[in-house]
Amino acid sequence: MATDHVAFEAFYRRHVDAVTRFLARRVDDPHTVADLVAEVFMAVLDSAHTYRPELGSELAWLYGVARKTLSTERRRAFKESRLQNRVNGRRVLDTDDVARLEERIDAERAARRLLKAMSDLPESGRAVLELVVIDQLTVAEAAMALGIRTGTAKVRLHRARRMLKELPFVMEGTPG
Repeated sequence: MATDHVAFEAFYRRHVDAVTRFLARRVDDPHTVADLVAEVFMAVLDSAHTYRPELGSELAWLYGVARKTLSTERRRAFKESRLQNRVNGRRVLDTDDVARLEERIDAERAARRLLKAMSDLPESGRAVLELVVIDQLTVAEAAMALGIRTGTAKVRLHRARRMLKELPFVMEGTPG
């Protein structure tokens, strides 16, 4: 796919909305979401050879790439001052781009509240819970995205759900 431009374009069109939703659930700045979506698909070009269909869907693999990209971005942003982060490295978005991303970010507000409520869970369980409950992957696909065994993912999911029941919730109807 990395050298087949037609295949990559089809892959991109098939998954760009899902990747944008995934990132809009975790980031509330439209410029950052746009940049991260671009970075995810650039990373896909470099790592397409690592996709193994027998381990899960393209989307599960893509969410793994997106999680790594987001993690890298968060580490980078932590090292920079807020002022530098807001001024440097931004591509100019037109009004339609900003409006579209703001709508997407608004649509994912409830999921961001849930993610915030889950922030007290251990990272290992929270990651599986996010992918299964919020991103609606199967446990096997979540395991693939995280690079762990399915059995390990099941145990982490069970523990996270048990702990989640004990947390105070920010909104009604939160899955537990």
